[in-house]
Amino acid sequence: MARIAMLVWNEFVNDARVLKEAQTLAAAGHEVVVHALHTPGKTLASEELEPGIRVERVVRSPFWSFRKGGGQSGASGAPVRPVASPPGTGRQLFRLSTRSITHLRLWWRLVRSRADVIHAHDVNTLPTAWLASKCLGVPLVYDAHEISTDREGYKVFRKWVGWIEKTIMPKVAASITTTDLRAKFFARAYHVPRPLVLQNRPRRVPLLESNRLREHLQLKEAWPVVVYQGGLQRGRGLDRLVEAAARLQDAYVVFVGGGNIEGQLRDRVREYSLEQQVFFIPTVSLDELPHYTASADIGVQPIENTCLNHFTTDSNKLFEYVAVGLPVVASALPEIARVVKDHDLGILTPPGDVEALAEALQRLVDDPGLRARYSANARLAAATLNWEAQESALVDLYKRILPPA
Repeated sequence: MARIAMLVWNEFVNDARVLKEAQTLAAAGHEVVVHALHTPGKTLASEELEPGIRVERVVRSPFWSFRKGGGQSGASGAPVRPVASPPGTGRQLFRLSTRSITHLRLWWRLVRSRADVIHAHDVNTLPTAWLASKCLGVPLVYDAHEISTDREGYKVFRKWVGWIEKTIMPKVAASITTTDLRAKFFARAYHVPRPLVLQNRPRRVPLLESNRLREHLQLKEAWPVVVYQGGLQRGRGLDRLVEAAARLQDAYVVFVGGGNIEGQLRDRVREYSLEQQVFFIPTVSLDELPHYTASADIGVQPIENTCLNHFTTDSNKLFEYVAVGLPVVASALPEIARVVKDHDLGILTPPGDVEALAEALQRLVDDPGLRARYSANARLAAATLNWEAQESALVDLYKRILPPA
């Protein structure tokens, strides 16, 4: 049995991919500790999720500790607010200094863990994980969920990110990513062995019959429900989806999730007078999400080709729609298109084309027989497009990098 220290730059509350990897490794007999960020009043500083998986969190800002009970708060009650960052030019320096201290604390936790393997999730944890692995003399696994050198919100840091990956990736014991195109990119960009591909597939779920969305929203009409689930962020085609909804007849559109453009999307809904047709539901727990998804009639993924990261994605939500048997309307980007075409799951549209998106959605709304055909195909595809069908590759990777018992 090996002790595995995973490192994430989030609170590890709804990180489905990291949780599945931890569960797979724990089931293989390893002890997994996920080191994450702590928000007092929102998360626990330490908890055991299930046998073999523990979470240890570090406060995301050193100034939390100056608040009453800031370092020890549990997950209940109103979150304690951290010290505000200074205005003007000092803001970036303030953020850099607080993040540096947080990374130092995470590094120290990793070193003290005496782990046998350190597993870094995404590039913002890679330098800290690499330094800890060098101190401990243990293998490092780099799990690149994204192409961060050409990603929404990361473009200002692309040179810095590229330097980090170019410097460290050749030194890791193994690397992992999410699609074939991304694996090819990393291998060619940094002259490293091709990373293992573990797609963002959900665990296989039993056939679900649910009416959760209609009950939650108290929908009055028997119209088909189109669902988008995931982060409400730029570049995902969500403003285009609202525009398409304005052209859509006899259908509801529901956003499940939160993000930094939620206010903008709500404004667009009001602008088009769609308050009785388009709805928003906050992020739900991983356990509850399949019930919400299964209660829809159509899943939509309108992501735009705004960066290489989007161009190479295959989208976790696409697999989540498949898992519960939803027909899909999705952007015709290479990895997404391959999945949809190979299994005949729905209709592909040019990224960013509002008219094509609206037409595809209306076609499925108007044709129950077509929806039933794609739904049946999705249920068949779910037998292979699930986490269980690929998780043995992760176990094998660890067997290769761990020393013989």
